[in-house]
Order: sequence, then C-alpha cells, then structure tokens
Amino acid sequence: MPLSTPAAREPLHTRRIEINGYRRADGLFDIEGRLTDTKPFGFPNHDRGYVAPNEPIHDLWMRMTVNETMEIVACEAASDFTPYAVCPKAAPNFAALTGLHIRPGFLREATNRVRGTLGCTHLREMLQQMATTAFQTINPARARNDLKATSVPRGSDKFDAKIAEKMGGPTSIVGTCLAYGTDSPVIQRRWPHLYTGPAQETQAAD
Repeated sequence: MPLSTPAAREPLHTRRIEINGYRRADGLFDIEGRLTDTKPFGFPNHDRGYVAPNEPIHDLWMRMTVNETMEIVACEAASDFTPYAVCPKAAPNFAALTGLHIRPGFLREATNRVRGTLGCTHLREMLQQMATTAFQTINPARARNDLKATSVPRGSDKFDAKIAEKMGGPTSIVGTCLAYGTDSPVIQRRWPHLYTGPAQETQAAD
C-alpha cells in the first residue's frame, strides 16, 4: 500500500462503504450506497445473542433516485443488520429526503429532516458521499450527452470544463482543493483568466 510500513498491529474493526451511480431506463439516476461494519472476533449482543466473527454489526443500504436537476424524487433505506432490534425503524424515515435538491446546503437540510432520533447515525454518515457520487454520476453524463451534439474536442480538459458548467461554472469549484487552486496548472489551462500563479508557458490541453 502507498502508506508507510505500519507498526506491528492486529485488526479490530473494518468499515466498508460502497456507493454506485446508475442511469435508469426511464432517464432518472439511482445513487445506491451500502455501509458495513465488521469485527474479526465474535462477541455477545443483547438483541442478537451473539455476533460471529466477520458477521456484519451494521449492514445498511440507501438508494436515492435523482433527476437531471439533482432533485431527489425518491429515497429509501434498509437496515439488514443492526446492533439493536429497534434500529431498522429509522430506515423508512429517510423517505423524507424526497424533494430535496443536491446542492450547497444539502447536507444541512437532509440532516435536519432525519435529525436525532428520527434517523440513524450511520445512514446519515453516507449522505455526504452519496451527494458527491450523485454529482460525479449525473454531471458527467449530462456533459457527455451535450458534447455529442457539438464539435468540441473530447479531451479531458474540455470534458471537465463542460462538467464544471453543469455545476455552476468554474467559480463554483475554483479554490475547493489543491488542483483547483487559482495558482494551479489545471486552472491555468482551463480558465487562464482566473489563474493567479506565476507566469509560465501554458501547458497544452489534453
């Protein structure tokens, strides 16, 4: 792995989160996430009796159905494995996310609708990553569709710039990370009018 060699250690807990984006036959998009927690050892549990080694403590699902304007038109959740028998009762409450738009402020609005005892901490933890996956699923799909009708070259910079337009233009992403810093060569190539770094020869676009 790319990290430094760790000290001697033993595994105690594994959390896995997988989120997939799908285009549906009806033109909508499904953003589907799954979160699991496991431990390599067994332990007693009041509600389940015993949780065996590598048996999920949590096995949680969520599906958001989203349209091209990033509006959630349906949301469902399911709790296949939980530490307490009462936990699955929270899953149906995530239908309350229907009608929200995935945009700045989404996480605050979504969390408020399933706040506290209305929801599940771990299902809520998936919301931010599901929103990011929605952006990475829907905006590239829309950009790719738009480019089919134009003569714009399909190089990665042109494609990514088109995606940025779908997200509100370059100003919506400039400054959000190292690659999109105003002194970055990425900004210099795509939006030279926003570039603030040292003058140098513009790199050839993809």
